[in-house]
Amino acid sequence: MSASCSHLDTIKVRRAHSHGCEECLKIGQSWVHLRLCTKCGHVGCCDSSIGKHATKHFHTSKHPVMRSIEPGDTWYWCFVDEIMFELD
Repeated sequence: MSASCSHLDTIKVRRAHSHGCEECLKIGQSWVHLRLCTKCGHVGCCDSSIGKHATKHFHTSKHPVMRSIEPGDTWYWCFVDEIMFELD
């Protein structure tokens, strides 16, 4: 595991454009927690959800950093460096 995320320069989006997992909303599926792609703004569900759409978005897009958009959460995850971190 890396000591720090080497993809901070890819963080462009800080707010979600959707109020739910984009794929789950299309198919009428529920989710557990939501994650935001910080490069393009895609909202996907976490790996505890049936669809695991946030991780699937990473594998498709290669956008490295996502963050939790759950109330009270302030953490980010870098899929490439496999590190959780927070920003000021």
